[in-house]
Amino acid sequence: MMPAIKREKEKKFKAATLSHFKARGRHSLPWRVTQTPYRVLVSELMLQQTQVDRVVPKFNAFVNAFPDVESLARASLSAVYKQWSGLGYNRRAKYLRDAAHAIAKSGGVIKDDLEYLHALPGIGPYTAGAIRAFAYGHPEPFIETNIRTAVLHHFFPKKKAVRDEEILAILSHLKPTKGKMARDWYAALMDYGAHLKKQGVRLNAQSRGYTKQTKFEGSLRQVRGAIMRELGKGGVAKAPLQRRIGKGMPEVTQALAGLIKNGLVQRRGTKFYLAK
Repeated sequence: MMPAIKREKEKKFKAATLSHFKARGRHSLPWRVTQTPYRVLVSELMLQQTQVDRVVPKFNAFVNAFPDVESLARASLSAVYKQWSGLGYNRRAKYLRDAAHAIAKSGGVIKDDLEYLHALPGIGPYTAGAIRAFAYGHPEPFIETNIRTAVLHHFFPKKKAVRDEEILAILSHLKPTKGKMARDWYAALMDYGAHLKKQGVRLNAQSRGYTKQTKFEGSLRQVRGAIMRELGKGGVAKAPLQRRIGKGMPEVTQALAGLIKNGLVQRRGTKFYLAK
């Protein structure tokens, strides 16, 4: 039996989370207003390592250009990159288009099945859990950065090396019933965690499952993004490409090698192009 003190702590945590959601929840986010599986899939890939405020306009433009799985599956990667530009981590755009291909080939339906979702490109445990929660109302707990913050703040404010299993155990005790309650609960957790971060709560480094995002400015990611933007205008040889983006040739060479390896860029003759 759960100790009374722990039950009381969980009760207060749930009350604080739902109270914040009722008063200041982000209910108008476009992927919450219309929670189709496709829109949830797009939003979750976009939200990986990207702030909500940056995602909203890109999400709206993306689903306007590709309103369903079939239209995304038919699109060229260059067309997808054009809509994705500005979000960074361009592999996610390829994963999303590749996932649309796989879904279209299997009948065009994003299945409510954990094994099926895990097999899709770019879908890990968190994204699969989020899709099942928001698209299908499944109550099974999952962890993302804001949920992690909320749980750590209330239950492990001083503990180091908190295991994900400990966080999931807390969430399992609070697991809601299936349907709208599950959707609202996980949205509330995310919004509450985001609120805590804005208030200066920075505890995720205390979790073993947390990986700090590397600095963008001056990084190889920045070089790759600049290359992708230039190649979006057409094929370019390496030397003029290097001059256009104003980076050193070693960095450009390394970035191009990574983009080619990830299937984002192709070399044809002396020029480099976005993958088709």
